[in-house]
Amino acid sequence: MYKSQAVSWFRIYEMFRFESFHMYGIIGSALALGVLFTQLIKKYKIKSFAGDEIKFAAKNKSVPRYLFGGIIFGLGWALAGACPGPMFVLVGTGAWSILIVLAGAVLGTLLYGIFRNKLPH
Repeated sequence: MYKSQAVSWFRIYEMFRFESFHMYGIIGSALALGVLFTQLIKKYKIKSFAGDEIKFAAKNKSVPRYLFGGIIFGLGWALAGACPGPMFVLVGTGAWSILIVLAGAVLGTLLYGIFRNKLPH
């Protein structure tokens, strides 16, 4: 992630301003590979390393759930300059200020867990 510049706030800034294809290429290729491997697992009934069947749970198709969740996630990503995966990479590079963002992400996850039953799903 570091070598591809996926952790660079400048690349993230470019993405949200629609000035560069760089991050969209990284995200798009990850999405395409995810779809491809998911379909291969389903078609060939590939098992896990432990020999267990890999099962995919059906998702709820409600629009507000993904719309509001995506907006909140995107705003946090844009304000922090990092999405969850690269946050750990930034800690590894010695960018200690990202620990504040990481603590906020953990706190947000905790709050979601507490209020999950009260939120519209």
